[in-house]
Amino acid sequence: MKRVVITGAGTINALGHDVDTTLNAMREGRCGIGELDIRDVDRLSVTIGGQVRDYDEHAHFNRQQISLYDRFTQFALLAAGQAIAQSGLEFSGELAARSGVILGTSGGGLSTQDENYRAVYEERKNRVHPFIVPKLMNNAATSHVSMRWNLKGPSFTVATACASSNHAMGQAFHMIRSGMTTAMLTGGAEAMLCFGGVKAWEGLRVMSKDACRPFSATRSGMVQGEGAGVFVFEEMKHAKARGADILAEVIGFAMTSDASDIVMPSRLGAERAITGAMRDARIDPSLVGYVNAHGTGTAANDKTECAAVADAFGRHADDLMISSTKSMHGHLIGGTGAVELLACIMALRDGIVAPTIGFEEEDPECALDVVPNVARETKVKVTLSNAFAFGGLNAVLALRAA
Repeated sequence: MKRVVITGAGTINALGHDVDTTLNAMREGRCGIGELDIRDVDRLSVTIGGQVRDYDEHAHFNRQQISLYDRFTQFALLAAGQAIAQSGLEFSGELAARSGVILGTSGGGLSTQDENYRAVYEERKNRVHPFIVPKLMNNAATSHVSMRWNLKGPSFTVATACASSNHAMGQAFHMIRSGMTTAMLTGGAEAMLCFGGVKAWEGLRVMSKDACRPFSATRSGMVQGEGAGVFVFEEMKHAKARGADILAEVIGFAMTSDASDIVMPSRLGAERAITGAMRDARIDPSLVGYVNAHGTGTAANDKTECAAVADAFGRHADDLMISSTKSMHGHLIGGTGAVELLACIMALRDGIVAPTIGFEEEDPECALDVVPNVARETKVKVTLSNAFAFGGLNAVLALRAA
């Protein structure tokens, strides 16, 4: 089997428009969640979110491109551009044929759907733009990334709700490890912070109106975010041969299905995914120093995830650091695992573990080291990134220091 490394990373999210700004915010425990600036916000009962601020699409794309690119596609293209630039790869000839794109999203072009449903039903317009379908389809971001950078290998979109990015990155990892491809652009993007997107989530009654406080006894629910995270996964020998700067090595991946409930998570399903990722990586659980938690800030998720971690790691669970960066950037739904993977890379590369901010009071059912409020400097050899989605679809990645 081939070994797989990460040679490029890019992001845009509520904490920053690039990787360095995002990681600095994570180090400082800065919160990117605030009052939403969207149309009809006064009709919402939840008015906060991890919104990308100071973003001008016209600064990045021309009018023709904007007519084709939903906000989630724009985010994916910007993050992909950063990742490719850092990797130093140029896709032509055989490399282009052996490189592809796998991205995760849940809502896809939801902003475009929202705008056009409003136009047709509220404003009673009888015509919409001819590019609405290619703009809103879930594979739009993947297709535009592949076209922009001449990526002619396997390319598709994964939609598994909140685990979409992790599932996408896991598939990219498998393709390179099997020898099917040499390099892959992978991660996820989401832009569901529009009136229809937030209103739909309000109906679930799992949203907080003030802050995201994962693992804290005072939690009040999850907070939505938006943005993208994209990485260059590359076969290790290929990366070393060209002298690439390796950010981390991807060493394992596992996915499970709870097969039990459409919204309530399963302790066993999550535990099987965690242990499966370590088994796939062929590592002893004692080597894992940090787990980036799914950590949504809902009671059901937090308690189930902590119990699953305790089951998977046994006595070593007491020595683990486990934090949720959703407390800072919000829950990017299908794009969340990709932004969270940045925290895993930071732990491995810089020796800094991102905190769980907003922590106020210990929950006896979440009695783990959740790195409360302040980042921690420590050496970490192996990290896990958890993603547990509605529908009971779980995906866990294992990374090792380069």
